[in-house]
Amino acid sequence: MRHLTLIIVMVLAISGFAQKKTLDHEDVYTWNVIKNQSISNDGNFIMYALERGEKDHHLKIKNTSGDLVFHHERSEQGRFTFNSNHALFTIKAWKDSVMEMKRRKVKKDKLPKDTLGIYNIKSGDITKIPQVKSYRIPEKWSGYVAYYLNDIKKSKAKPDKKKDSTVTSKKSKKVKKVSKVNGYHLVLRNLDTQKEDTIKYVTNYSFAKEGKQLTYITTGEKEKTKPGVYVLDIESGQNKHIFEANKKAKYYQLNFSDSGAQLAFVVDTDTTKTLVRPNQLYHWSNGNAKAQMLVDKKSAPKGYRVSSDGRIEFSKDESKLYFGLATPPIVKDTTLLKEETVNVEVWTYDEPRLYTVQELQVKNDKKKSYQTVIHLNTKKLVQLGSVDYPNTRLGDEGNAAYALISNSKPYQLESQWTGSRNSDYALVNVNTGDINKALTKVASSMRLSPGGKYIYGYQSADSTWLAYNISTGKRVDLTKGRLFYNELNDSPRHPGSYRIAGWTQDDTSILINDRYDIWKFNPNTGQSERLTKGRETKTTYRYVRLDNEERHINGSAKWLLTTFNETNKHSGYFEYNAKTGKGKQLLTGPYSYSRPTKAQDGRNLFFTRQSFEEFPNLRISDITFKKQNQITDANPQQVEYNWGTAELVKWTSLDGKELSGMLIKPENFDPNKKYPMIVNFYEKSSNGLFRHRAPSAGRSTINYSFYASRGYVIFNPDVYYRIGYPGESAYNCVIPGITSLIEKGFIDKDNIGTQGHSWGGYQIAYLVTKTDIFKAAESGAPVPNMISAYGGIRWWTGLSRQFQYEHTQSRIGGTPWEYPARYIENSPIFNIDKINTPLLIMHNDADGHVPWYQGIEFFVSLRRLGKPSWFLNYNGEPHWPLKLQNRKDFNVRMAQFFDHYLKDAPMPVWMKRGVPAIEKGINQGLELLPKGN
Repeated sequence: MRHLTLIIVMVLAISGFAQKKTLDHEDVYTWNVIKNQSISNDGNFIMYALERGEKDHHLKIKNTSGDLVFHHERSEQGRFTFNSNHALFTIKAWKDSVMEMKRRKVKKDKLPKDTLGIYNIKSGDITKIPQVKSYRIPEKWSGYVAYYLNDIKKSKAKPDKKKDSTVTSKKSKKVKKVSKVNGYHLVLRNLDTQKEDTIKYVTNYSFAKEGKQLTYITTGEKEKTKPGVYVLDIESGQNKHIFEANKKAKYYQLNFSDSGAQLAFVVDTDTTKTLVRPNQLYHWSNGNAKAQMLVDKKSAPKGYRVSSDGRIEFSKDESKLYFGLATPPIVKDTTLLKEETVNVEVWTYDEPRLYTVQELQVKNDKKKSYQTVIHLNTKKLVQLGSVDYPNTRLGDEGNAAYALISNSKPYQLESQWTGSRNSDYALVNVNTGDINKALTKVASSMRLSPGGKYIYGYQSADSTWLAYNISTGKRVDLTKGRLFYNELNDSPRHPGSYRIAGWTQDDTSILINDRYDIWKFNPNTGQSERLTKGRETKTTYRYVRLDNEERHINGSAKWLLTTFNETNKHSGYFEYNAKTGKGKQLLTGPYSYSRPTKAQDGRNLFFTRQSFEEFPNLRISDITFKKQNQITDANPQQVEYNWGTAELVKWTSLDGKELSGMLIKPENFDPNKKYPMIVNFYEKSSNGLFRHRAPSAGRSTINYSFYASRGYVIFNPDVYYRIGYPGESAYNCVIPGITSLIEKGFIDKDNIGTQGHSWGGYQIAYLVTKTDIFKAAESGAPVPNMISAYGGIRWWTGLSRQFQYEHTQSRIGGTPWEYPARYIENSPIFNIDKINTPLLIMHNDADGHVPWYQGIEFFVSLRRLGKPSWFLNYNGEPHWPLKLQNRKDFNVRMAQFFDHYLKDAPMPVWMKRGVPAIEKGINQGLELLPKGN
């Protein structure tokens, strides 16, 4: 008997030990997310930050073996120096401590400021500099960091007490309080010697990309330093005062050439309040003592002025300076009183842009500039962009003889309902300004080839890629009549493309993707060659650009490609030898692999591998992938929880199409049990079968791992649409998918729910008017009335919603006056009396995508009919709740809603009596009522 008791105790102990935890809402905030990952240029170190529960970041640096080299809590925005000798990062205050200070009403200027952390990778030393507002390091050279001090009264940098080697002048220790001071104290620090120099009252600064030069602007203030623009040669220490003006002068677009041998900027030295600012363009080149004025209001082309907003840049060969010209501003009559000013919006039927679009673009319109070039050897000015052709694209990094200019204005009005963006294109001679028309009414996605020899792009109206030879004026439709367009397009618009891989050397060939393969095309003849063999196995091959500065693809080198198999959803990496035309699979499997990031000067790269069960931890390898090391283990606690598994399921739609979808089961799934199921879908999601779904406070959808852990099965079916009948299409795809799962025996047919947002929210609103298969449904930002929604505005952009119904996602295929029956048939509002499913609706009053009155229409109609329904509006939130506290709340309420209906859990207070307006923000009503109430 004693032995039997012992055995029972041991069995119970083992059973208890093996029992895994169920995810709860608070567990979500113990999960880490990997952020800001990077690899040092030499490929020997990986830096990343772990963000825990959307709070503090924990920065870590590891070597290629995965060994921890350095870490620092509450640190983020890490960057390696170009020579890989140092890592710099920002140290924040603990977020909880800042929250407590805010709770105590501590003033904003008294809250903790950031600290700059500098880690010496070779020596292991760390320096901490408090009160740093921001910092910059050179892009293509090393040894220095420049940073702004947050408080100009504190000009003394304070590194880590353990190794205090900061050099600060005695004068900088006592800075008198100055009111209304312009600028910050800029500190230039030598990372090797730790010597620092402080430059006071700096308003802007910049390192040259390649040359060891620093430029800055100072107001001088009460210092002996003269105000103006300076160029500091880092190596020699020579500091040139290249431009002097009054302290109130305003500077714009300060920018070096890549080498640092040249500098340009725009300045406004006028101290009057004139509305038409007399901006001047200045240029300095190495060897000159002072900057020279190139353009002012007198020398600018008639009707134009130097823009303070037009970007300044140099051609790669540094022979040309590009800047912006602007038209005179519209001047307001400042003598009018408020009582005399008329505030009326005048909308016109035939103006190119809808008034709501204009309103949102006023700021951009005021800043609009037209690209112009000055040839620095001759000082010749050539205007490239203009009112007639406002948009400009440079070729060959600004070296090309021609620039591509375009104008979309003739087609802006029709884009209101077509959703297509077309333009007229011309070529402007950068040397003479002569303009030659090239293409008329083609897609607004035309580009110049890297070498500037061709105009190219995808013309959606013809479903073809085209190339236009600039020297001959010959256009070649490269893919006309061939399958280089989206083969699965099921919306009433011209199908899109699969994009391009790039161009080979000297613009010899353009590499274009079809659904599966990469093809090489001769841009002059259209002659083509298929490089990969993916169509036969339904495997998609895509080129990976490992060098961020790569302009041409090496046509005789080995390329790294990603692979994705449409049938089993496996992905991987493939090596293609462009010289021999042969290749080999390097890695593949039941995972989703990321696009790798390679070290600039080494062979190492990092990437992630993920599946539903496996978190996308960072891995490091060389470009052969023969040996890989897992660098991170971000969430080891996952093994403690009942998780889930993902599998691909297939069924046949009501109109005879074979379909696929994702099925998520609890980790401890028992096929002999009956499980509640939630159906969540949007359009087509099965390609994401191996995507990991970590617990999180999502903004609009159920969290798969959370619900699977709690005993739910989740089904995500793919939907294929018939134009004109999107609601019926959803029904034909989703419902037979559900019934096929019920037939398998493990789904509780009486406890099935559904959830979706936006387009998914619409489809759910439609489905519940046609079936009672769902016991509960959550519909986020739905459109119950396509007729009223057709005339609505997308308030984030100001665009009319007409194009969405005529040509894009809503898929009606025409106007309400052309197809009134389609609009009525697809609008749930006209069948709302047939709904028997309890509904939770979430629609926020600042939604810029779907007008929130659509959610109100839905709810008040349900309320009118006495249908069980609840409406959530997170005040001031857009299409989805973004604030963490609101996302937390939404996820709790949605889980309570589904648990109540699908698992017979107690009803929460908010579902029983709502949250009265007088209690908003005070009593949330999340408490659960005793069962039976």
